[in-house]
Amino acid sequence: MAIVDEDIARVRQASDIVAVIGEHVSLRRVGMRWQGLCPFHAEKTPSFSVNQAEGLYYCFGCQARGDVITFVREVEHLDFVAAVEKLAGRAGISLRYTDEGESEGRRRKAALLDAVAKAVDWYHERLLRAPDAAKARGYLRSRGLDGDDVRRFRLGWAPDGWDELARALRLPDEVFVESGLGFLNRRNRQTDAFRGRVLFPIFDPQGRPVGFGGRILPGGEGPKYKNSPESAVYAKSKVLYGLHWVKSEIVAADEAIVCEGYTDVIGFAKAGLPRAVATCGTALTEDHVRLLRSFARRVVLAFDADAAGQSAADRFYAWERAHDLDVAVAALPAGVDPAELAMSDPAALRSAVETAVPFLGFRVNRALAAGDLSTAEGRARAAEAAMAVIAEHPNELVRDQYVMEVASRCRVDPERLRAGLGAPRRGKVVRVAGSHTTSPVWREGPELEALRLLIQHPDGMAPWLHESLFGDDLTLAAYRALRDAGSVREALEHTDPGAAELLQRLAVEESEAEVHDVAARLVEASSARALVDLQARARAAVDEEAFAALSREIAWLKLRIEELREAPSRVEAAEQLLAWLTDQPEEHE
Repeated sequence: MAIVDEDIARVRQASDIVAVIGEHVSLRRVGMRWQGLCPFHAEKTPSFSVNQAEGLYYCFGCQARGDVITFVREVEHLDFVAAVEKLAGRAGISLRYTDEGESEGRRRKAALLDAVAKAVDWYHERLLRAPDAAKARGYLRSRGLDGDDVRRFRLGWAPDGWDELARALRLPDEVFVESGLGFLNRRNRQTDAFRGRVLFPIFDPQGRPVGFGGRILPGGEGPKYKNSPESAVYAKSKVLYGLHWVKSEIVAADEAIVCEGYTDVIGFAKAGLPRAVATCGTALTEDHVRLLRSFARRVVLAFDADAAGQSAADRFYAWERAHDLDVAVAALPAGVDPAELAMSDPAALRSAVETAVPFLGFRVNRALAAGDLSTAEGRARAAEAAMAVIAEHPNELVRDQYVMEVASRCRVDPERLRAGLGAPRRGKVVRVAGSHTTSPVWREGPELEALRLLIQHPDGMAPWLHESLFGDDLTLAAYRALRDAGSVREALEHTDPGAAELLQRLAVEESEAEVHDVAARLVEASSARALVDLQARARAAVDEEAFAALSREIAWLKLRIEELREAPSRVEAAEQLLAWLTDQPEEHE
């Protein structure tokens, strides 16, 4: 499948490269060129140059170069077709494809997006004008949101009736269901997904509405929040509420604020900090981080980072290193969310962001604050708790800076602290700050997520798993124990202590991941390892026929991995790769 060449040329010509890059990089004009800090490598002196007339960019620091399509591909991690489609959407250009089947798939996606957009308009007008929305309008006013806020953020009201949206839009059944707007009841009649809720429409980074977050009114029945289901246009692990409104402010400040609630995002904007985004009912994911990194190098967490620190520190540190990112924490007053603080004391909210401290510094401060530094025994316990937190960080120089701070505040010889520190290791037992229990630290990734799902949903996850997919000895042992046992408890009894400890932790953790998504990530990681091995074998091959055979296998594998990253072909590619991987010689025995 390909886009017609003539349409690609039209997209290039219609796309202002300075405007596109300016959404990710703060550019300033220098003579006939535009310059800024390169988004592809860390630098303090601008070496990234853009030629607007020719539509080209070049970095004198890392030699990154290309046109507007290349830039969108690289900075937003898209394939060629997706990058062209995004730019075409900006320019209002309709694309033609060489494969009619693929064109039909894109028309279907466009139909789903159009359906959600119509629903946004209908719900919004209902909130503004309908008599039955009076209670919803009153609730929003009580949260400090006025008519301007409602219009700016396109808030809506889903009435109590079971099919009012369905009757208003009259969409085909498949579009109504696949767009997440509703479902078919037992009588095969369309039924609205949202009823009796204030709606916060969720937009993708391009500004297209893809879903909703619905808040029940106080006293109403049902869960407090309800989100649209995953669909062909909405993936909550890849979408951040509010991003399309604040992209330019994030780029200008080189900082994004991440919070948990939709009203928190609005509260930050009203407090003069219009660079906040929110996760849509899920934890912060690496896809979220990768998306934010294309706009800024600094992320400020504005939620309960103390709890996050105990469960996700490994991920935050890995993201900082992998994506050249700075993660900081805004110290918000206990028990007060950003939306409430924005209404009661916006200056305090701004101050919390302005004085945000690095993630590790926040956790160290919490550990020390929980101790009694007025006694020798209290200082010793506080130092022990703080050192357990510091030990989790992968950078030795960073660890040492905090060692000296703890030594000063707890009046302890820094050499004594350094002697007990060592390098963080997988499976190392550390003490959680403020707790008398211990918890092991393991690297997060698809292998752990697959084991969580195997425990929670064995029938769905088991068909996707095989020993060849586990590259870590500990997770492999845990998988074998689960596979061979009739229950988790039996697995704990018949495996080694390290795997048993891991399974015990996973057994009490919830996973919101989708089976197919985790399977695809697991297969991709295993395929990437296999690709490296094949390439090494090809380089060492002396026989021409063997080299040719390896080259064909490498080409096939690369193509399948690319297909694995595209939603329409993901499941089929995963099945083909899994069959190929399970046919390879075992390396764990």
